[in-house]
Amino acid sequence: MAENPPTPDPAHDDDLLELIEEDAHAPEGGTEAPESWRVLVVDDDQDVHRATELAMQGLLVEGRGLEFLHADSGISARDLLSHEHDIAVALLDVVMESEDAGLQLVRHLRANPTFDALRIVLRTGQPGYAPEIETVRTLDINDYKTKAELTRTRLYTVLTAAIRSYRQICQLQAAQRGLSRIVESVTELNQVRTLPRYAEGALEKVGLLFDTLPQGLVAVHHRDDPPEQARIVAALGPHAGLLGSTIDLVQQPEVRQGLLDCLAQGRTHMGANLYLHFNLANERVLVLHTHLPHAPSADMEPLLNTLKSALAVGFDNVALYGQLLDHAYNDQLLQLPNRNRFIELLEQNLRNPEGLSLALIDIDDFSDINDAFGHRFGDQVLQAVAHRLNEQLGTRSEMARISADTFGVMGPEALVDAERISEAFTEPFVVSGERLQLSATTGLVRLIDSSSLGSELLLDAHIALKRAKQMQRGTAQYFSAEMGVDARERFKLLKGLRASFEARRLFVVYQPQVDLATRQAIAVEALLRWRTEDGQFVPPDQFIPLAEQSGLIVAIGEFVLRTSCHQIKRLRDLGHAQLRMAVNISMAQFRHPRFISTLQAALRDAELEGNALELEITESMAMDDLDMVLHMLAEIRATGATVAIDDFGTGFSSLSQLRQLQVERLKIDRTFVNESSTAAGSTIAGMVVNLGHTLGMRVIAEGIETEEQAQQLLALGCQEGQGYLFARPMPSELLEGWLANAKSA
Repeated sequence: MAENPPTPDPAHDDDLLELIEEDAHAPEGGTEAPESWRVLVVDDDQDVHRATELAMQGLLVEGRGLEFLHADSGISARDLLSHEHDIAVALLDVVMESEDAGLQLVRHLRANPTFDALRIVLRTGQPGYAPEIETVRTLDINDYKTKAELTRTRLYTVLTAAIRSYRQICQLQAAQRGLSRIVESVTELNQVRTLPRYAEGALEKVGLLFDTLPQGLVAVHHRDDPPEQARIVAALGPHAGLLGSTIDLVQQPEVRQGLLDCLAQGRTHMGANLYLHFNLANERVLVLHTHLPHAPSADMEPLLNTLKSALAVGFDNVALYGQLLDHAYNDQLLQLPNRNRFIELLEQNLRNPEGLSLALIDIDDFSDINDAFGHRFGDQVLQAVAHRLNEQLGTRSEMARISADTFGVMGPEALVDAERISEAFTEPFVVSGERLQLSATTGLVRLIDSSSLGSELLLDAHIALKRAKQMQRGTAQYFSAEMGVDARERFKLLKGLRASFEARRLFVVYQPQVDLATRQAIAVEALLRWRTEDGQFVPPDQFIPLAEQSGLIVAIGEFVLRTSCHQIKRLRDLGHAQLRMAVNISMAQFRHPRFISTLQAALRDAELEGNALELEITESMAMDDLDMVLHMLAEIRATGATVAIDDFGTGFSSLSQLRQLQVERLKIDRTFVNESSTAAGSTIAGMVVNLGHTLGMRVIAEGIETEEQAQQLLALGCQEGQGYLFARPMPSELLEGWLANAKSA
């Protein structure tokens, strides 16, 4: 339906109606620029179509011309829009085949996501049909004008504003799409952990950002190397054949020079030949090159920089992961596989173990070398040994550094055997001008003889190595099934000990010590017992050594010490005021830096005087590191506690050292008590008693089981005794009754 425009304002000499009359014979379109803004004119008045084109003929908006598309109704406009896209502005008549045909077309456009950037300008010759403000807002209508208002200048202004808005929306949408692609790309790439695959993925993502097939290459350069030696770690498209080579082999001169310039200048170059520069850790630089259909536009450069920043973080992460992987599986000093990698190699070779042997080679007394010459010299010794072993055992063997001074070797039995390994240490090693004669102890496993896997196989070799050390250092020992059973039983026992300690299934019993002359109780000794979950008792000589080897003895020892302090406090409160408590102290406890503070806390918490407690240390402990022992004994005495030397006669005491210790009591080992009825045994027991008296110590004998033994020891001058003859070890409640009965007897 045609609209009747109002009378034009005379002041507007370029009024639209005058323009129509003046330019009625003008061409129906001008020369279009290659990239023109597309404008849809929808109006049922053909004069309006011609006038619009004539008014805008030859004009540029934002540097580009205008291309007009025409429709004379809302229906024909819909048909046209079904196959036409990239339209910047629609100039719509409000009233056409119906009073709201223009608004119906607007609703159709806004319902189609393809045209969400399209800007809409409503034109009408009948102001009474103007849309409401809410409709303009809801349907995203840019402008509303009467046809009389649209002079040439105003029409140009309206179109320019609409086109600028359209361009900004398109740029924003392109940026959103680009950012979405970047996020998706980086999220996907972040799953990649190797540099070559990540670099290849980076090439693909750059191509995706520019909607082009991925092609190009990525090269890594260390700053100390010539730029031409930069290594190509990823290559796609025409460059695919260059993977693994250096950039001096790139055939295209302009690409090769572009890579060198990028490395030399240390910056990214934007162009159709794109070069992205990345700084990596460890003095390394990475350059990504790809060829684009055209140089990145001003709109694309921010997106490209965003992608580059994301890729830079990714390259850093991949490089860091590579370093972590290298540290996780390779020894950094010797550049050999470490324990983790060696276990993987073992598992791979177990698929076909026939004819293969595993050896663990431990350098004897290596810690002494470090102490004498320093760790730097020790590192050089390790390097020399690794070199010698590699020469001796050949390239057919796999070698790894398993621990500080232990090497693992796996290879054919003919190469990896005790004799060849021993030969590797026959000649002295020359390190920094020093000639060192080294020896090594070796544990070996024939893979075919073992049913273990990976780390268990390595454990078998450790068991054999430990057995060889126990026999004689510098020797070799092959693993046997019997060794494995024994070691695994010990491990099972230790595991049970830990669990029982945590579950409070370890408990303390007490054995009285008496005056041999009066048979009165003068002390009790705290003894540890272990009852398993099924009620079975484990002998102390089985679990105490395990606790000492594992370090668990420190915690267990503190438990015994605290329990004993509370028990002797209770006994003294019950009237046994002169009774003392003897507690065994292990070497690990004695050497522990917090032992004295633990002792003080145990006494304090039990509100116990120190003279109620006697600590028993073994003869070997007393003779080890005399200065340290004297210092510890002084601190123990400061608490009021006394000290006894347990198992005396089983070690190699020095008389002068023993005099310096100034301990209160010597305890004759049960071995000599059992032999006291023989001439030799009686002589030794007598010597111990005399030595104790000479040094001003009281002497106690343990393991007394017969009255004859008691009388013989008493005759020798031994003052105190302990054993089944007097009382067996008993729990605290029975002890209290025993002491009460003994006191009243």
